[in-house]
Amino acid sequence: MFGTFGTVFAPILVSSMERDRKLPLIPLTFAPRATAALDPDDLFDDPTYSTDGPLSDQWGRRVKSLRISVTDRCNFRCVYCMPEEGLDWLPKDKILSYEELARLTRILVGMGVENVRLTGGEPLVRRDLPVLVRMLSGIPGLRSLSLTTNGYFLKELAGDLAAAGLTRINVSLDTLQRDKFHEITRRDCLERVLEGLAECERYPSLRPIKVNAVAVRGFTEEEIPAFAALARRKPYLVRFIEYMPIDGDAAWTRDRVLTGGEILGEMRKLYPLEAIPVDDPAQTSRDFRFADGAGTVGFINPVSEPFCEACDRIRLTADGQIRTCLFSVTETDVRGPMRAGADDAEVAEVLRRAVWRKELKHHINDPGFVRASRSMSQIGG
Repeated sequence: MFGTFGTVFAPILVSSMERDRKLPLIPLTFAPRATAALDPDDLFDDPTYSTDGPLSDQWGRRVKSLRISVTDRCNFRCVYCMPEEGLDWLPKDKILSYEELARLTRILVGMGVENVRLTGGEPLVRRDLPVLVRMLSGIPGLRSLSLTTNGYFLKELAGDLAAAGLTRINVSLDTLQRDKFHEITRRDCLERVLEGLAECERYPSLRPIKVNAVAVRGFTEEEIPAFAALARRKPYLVRFIEYMPIDGDAAWTRDRVLTGGEILGEMRKLYPLEAIPVDDPAQTSRDFRFADGAGTVGFINPVSEPFCEACDRIRLTADGQIRTCLFSVTETDVRGPMRAGADDAEVAEVLRRAVWRKELKHHINDPGFVRASRSMSQIGG
């Protein structure tokens, strides 16, 4: 079974001193990345386009959620995300400062964005991340501020993040077995991640605590009972996310996708489950509670059950590019206008026009599908 991910590498222990460690680089080939440079005089022919009102796209979808990648670097090397050697990291002068991130967030919240999630790479490898959390949490109108992390640094930083105003946390964890954890992350530190999760339990403001497992055929099936047990004994919402074609090695194939429906069927053989009604149509997870009330599990099925019609998300990369879909092959540059002196109204117009062009859907299930122009770690999950 472990052969699914190739050679098992010797254990590699990662310390916090490695956060800025330079690693060998490896070039990757994706679809050519196109950056949209929006001319201020560029006018839309569509008469329904408006320069005011809530942020929305040409399909009538309101955009309320923003995912901010604060870095493309990561201290793990998950096999479905990036090569063992790492990637060609962004130079520091290309990465948005905390002040620039706060400015963009403030502008977008003023346009109707309500939910912000900080991602990476691994966001906690960026120094002083609680400082950014505090800057963002004070923005009037922001309803939710969350973080997606691999959990490695949570034991030390969970308290600071909670104190700074973080309200939700997602921890990526694909297995509860040490040897399989090492194989998939190329790191031997499962216990440290579990300790970080336990540390989060100490802070009631960090709720819900979500555990996200990427579901890969030939790897995840035997994890189902253990994750069900974890959801029943801990205050965690355990969610399975279908494996998507956005890996750094470009190794994704459809036959490796273990669907959410299949996992739900297996879990129902273990425990009775009851569907939880969905209040928000933009919610990506189909959640179920155990019939006896002991815990919750969820399923995010972008491959087998796309939810594009209700998508309310855009992404901001660490180097200041707006991506309106995880699988976009084009981006809109906002770093350039900001650093060239654009005022808030001008930046807002760049953002509004980028969102207006948001794709109707991804094309994973269509003939001729073209992979995204960056890997997941470069985009932000």
